[in-house]
Amino acid sequence: MKTEFDKSFAFVIHDVARLTRWRFDRKSKSLGLTRAQWTVLAHLYRRDGMQQKTLAKIMEIAPISLTRQLDRLESNSWIERKDDPTDRRAKNIYLTPKAIPMIKELSKLGQQVKKESLEGISERDQEKLIAMLGKIRNNLTDST
Repeated sequence: MKTEFDKSFAFVIHDVARLTRWRFDRKSKSLGLTRAQWTVLAHLYRRDGMQQKTLAKIMEIAPISLTRQLDRLESNSWIERKDDPTDRRAKNIYLTPKAIPMIKELSKLGQQVKKESLEGISERDQEKLIAMLGKIRNNLTDST
């Protein structure tokens, strides 16, 4: 049964994001990392060496929650913490060489999920969709 929510922009966006995460979680389960852990690795891959507090802010989680994730990742040699050269109270977080193959594997899984989710949509329409979503993101980012 279709409801008004099936046509609601916010609900559809939320469902697509939730189902995409669920599909990725299912595919990545055998790799032995939790979603929280691979999310940390992905953010560091984009910007390796950032301060722990900056990473927590980007991930929109409490610093204490991130600390627990980092402790686990560090104990398994996925990341390392180093003193920040400009702020002796801060730590910067770096990927270890061990993490790079895992990130590449996660990236492959992400491409599989993308392919599955966009099946039946022309490449031209996919490009338009990404452009429109980018515009929406910019509208929401720029608004106060």
